[in-house]
Amino acid sequence: MTPRVDSLTLRHATPADLSAVDALMARSYPRLLARDYAPSVMVLAVPIICRARPELLASGRYWLAEGDRGRVIAAGGWSVRHALAAVRHVATDPDAVRRGVGRALMGRVMEEAREAGFTGMECLSTLTAVRFYAAVGFRALGPVRVNLAPGIDFPAVRMIRDLA
Repeated sequence: MTPRVDSLTLRHATPADLSAVDALMARSYPRLLARDYAPSVMVLAVPIICRARPELLASGRYWLAEGDRGRVIAAGGWSVRHALAAVRHVATDPDAVRRGVGRALMGRVMEEAREAGFTGMECLSTLTAVRFYAAVGFRALGPVRVNLAPGIDFPAVRMIRDLA
């Protein structure tokens, strides 16, 4: 069993965290997604999804998990999509996977959405993260294709969770 992270701090992201979140995604997505996606998908999609979203960092709903020495080891947040809160742009450092970091981060994200009055949350999970989201209470509704750019579709799974 992989040990838990000794020192973990959760805090809201700010626009000044853009480069740290970009670096996290560049470490995370290529390594973690490669086993579940074809090389052609990786070549086209990873450069698009590996970019932090400035609007999320400025939203007040995007969280960072910092480990030892303040290094960003996970990030993720939520936004409003119709009547549900929607999980947004979650990433965990490959060296921090299965150490409680993602669970702690998502716990805080779900708690904040619940405090804001939402009773349900949805996410578009990568194929790789379906088991993680199921472990934190989401259930799969079915496969979807996320259009990232003209001609570039990314296979995902739509999932939902009650927050009440």
